[in-house]
Amino acid sequence: MKKILVVFYLLLLFLGCHQEKIAEEEINPITYWGKNPWPEIRKKRIQTLLPNALKEANVDCWVVICRENNNDPLADHIGGENAGGTAAFLFFNDEKGFHSIVFSPSGEATALDELDIHDKVIPVKRGVSSILKAVDFIKEKKFEKIAVNSSDSNSTADGLSFTQRLAIENLMGEDKKKLVSATELVYNWLSIKLPEEVEILRKAAQLTADWQIEAYKKVIPGKSTDADIAKFLKQKIAEYGVKDGWATDQNPNVNSGPDRGHSHATNKVIMPGDVIQIDFGIKVYNRWVSDIQRFAYVLKEGETKAPKDIQFYWESGKSGNRIALQSMKPGVKGIDVDKAQRVLMQKNKSEYVMWSTGHPVGYVAHDVGPNLGGSQATHVRPASQKELKEGMTFAFDGFHSWKSKDGTLKTISVEEMAVVTKSGARYLIEPQEELILIKSN
Repeated sequence: MKKILVVFYLLLLFLGCHQEKIAEEEINPITYWGKNPWPEIRKKRIQTLLPNALKEANVDCWVVICRENNNDPLADHIGGENAGGTAAFLFFNDEKGFHSIVFSPSGEATALDELDIHDKVIPVKRGVSSILKAVDFIKEKKFEKIAVNSSDSNSTADGLSFTQRLAIENLMGEDKKKLVSATELVYNWLSIKLPEEVEILRKAAQLTADWQIEAYKKVIPGKSTDADIAKFLKQKIAEYGVKDGWATDQNPNVNSGPDRGHSHATNKVIMPGDVIQIDFGIKVYNRWVSDIQRFAYVLKEGETKAPKDIQFYWESGKSGNRIALQSMKPGVKGIDVDKAQRVLMQKNKSEYVMWSTGHPVGYVAHDVGPNLGGSQATHVRPASQKELKEGMTFAFDGFHSWKSKDGTLKTISVEEMAVVTKSGARYLIEPQEELILIKSN
């Protein structure tokens, strides 16, 4: 009998361990997300999108300098993330087509060449400057406009250090006047996403929204806090092996009280009558970022639906989001998308909202591309004057703001994600149609 019990116990132990292994496999990021597609996508982006970006920016050549530890923000977009010594990456169009050439220290040249990203990787011996080799090539090709990563308006295109800039200018001599900012080139290249990237963003957006709805189901009015919701979503991030979409301390931003702007979740207790906002994003493959908001209302005793005023605020914000989507078409300026919503906000007597209607989203929460704002701002960002193009992805809000009895402001910001298509724009996932209702008992 004892032997039978021992065998039975061992069997249970095995099954328990087996179940734990299955559970681990189900949430393992490699199992869930599959192989990281970035290497293939990166290569395709360079080969298919970068040639046109060069043409649109009206430059002959783009030079990116990569190095160890203090690298260019775009290093991993071009294959330079593992640079040790200084390497010079050149991209250019000529009569034979598009080309990419790298002058790399010999210690990293072999591995870089094996990535099969660039047409040619030229090893540079120790003691010889890769920048000098690149400048010699530029002069030989007689390029007239050479883009470098110095920008006063786009931090992503501002990776060239002061000393690197001096080195290039000294080697260029009188031709240093041919150096131009890569601002437009980087803008044109990064603002467009490939269809496979849009699909990754869609999957990330769906998880982001699903987890928020799941979090709302855990709320116990009078007991749960905003921080409790944030903690639940942090657990989801850990379980699925993804990362925060933006600053860790402010993701997610959960707020059941007056407006706090971009902030962290507090220990405020969620009470009947509260409107709850969750602003949440995740980063998948350590590359692509989502940005979605979901809203809920906590029913008071005896209520079966939201009061008329709250329901109106919700419908008003939702309408703003929908009209923004309708306005998002190729050729339309970002400022005009914002204006379309502002007209509706005035009609619905919303309080003034300082934030832009929307922003590009992709590699970071606030990505490179047209800003959907500026129509009522005291100053207009240059990116608000940019036109939308097919393949651009955005996170954008529908606003309605009102004053509470104590004079504080509360804003509903119905935030969804969308991609611009040839004929307009489409949501990446099904948008929130109804205010989520939380019972108080």
